[in-house]
Amino acid sequence: MKTCIVLTLLSLLSPLRAQDRPEIPPDLLDDEHFRSDSALNDFTVPSIVKVFDELEKISPLAYSSDHLKRHERLPLDRSKLALRLGTLIADGFIAVQTGNSDDVPSIASHLSRYAKALGAGDRITRHAAALLDHAKAKDLDKLKAALAATQRDVERELVSLRDPDLSHLISLGGWIEALEAASTAVDKKFTPERAQRLFREDIADYYSESIGSLNPQISDLPHIKKMREYLSGLRNAMALEDGAKATKEGVREIREVATALAKFAR
Repeated sequence: MKTCIVLTLLSLLSPLRAQDRPEIPPDLLDDEHFRSDSALNDFTVPSIVKVFDELEKISPLAYSSDHLKRHERLPLDRSKLALRLGTLIADGFIAVQTGNSDDVPSIASHLSRYAKALGAGDRITRHAAALLDHAKAKDLDKLKAALAATQRDVERELVSLRDPDLSHLISLGGWIEALEAASTAVDKKFTPERAQRLFREDIADYYSESIGSLNPQISDLPHIKKMREYLSGLRNAMALEDGAKATKEGVREIREVATALAKFAR
């Protein structure tokens, strides 16, 4: 644990200290999250880019822009702002990956509004132009890099605002959005090989434990409690015995829970 004053204050303000946090699945860690010169070091969360990289192997994913209309009206609750921001970052990936890059301007606009509402708008504005350029060029790799930078900059700002717990909800929102897209796609076109990638009980465990360990002002919110219940059920649906193969019924159960979670995240 660093001894600098900023880290000491932040560790006191948030109950999710380094020694208390659940362990993040290694394949969801982004090297960029290990920044020795940043207080974010003590608030590492799974990278939405890594989440997407894992689920992108299930391609082609499912995509619908219908839910974007809900983002016109900003929620008053900051936890819901954070969850929606995460879903929007994932939407940016999925839109380009599925050939729907025309939706990225709308997604980028919503990202800016949500980031501003969380107090991180200044950092995000400079990413908007890059998002639009990469989407227009259909350059998924550069779009990923820009969206990853967006996530990290919001995290930095939340740390400076002494509100780092919301970073976990941003990451959770991104995972839920990507999981729903992936499970829907596999349910429609099932193969055991594609399905196997959905069965990640370690990820569901991590998010369930992490949001349950946040500041009680967040973890005790009714919608967060309900999401934790769904995550616990999702963990059970994702559990496979050693050597067992994924089944279509199991995929359908994951899809149903992911869809239920997405309603809270959006």
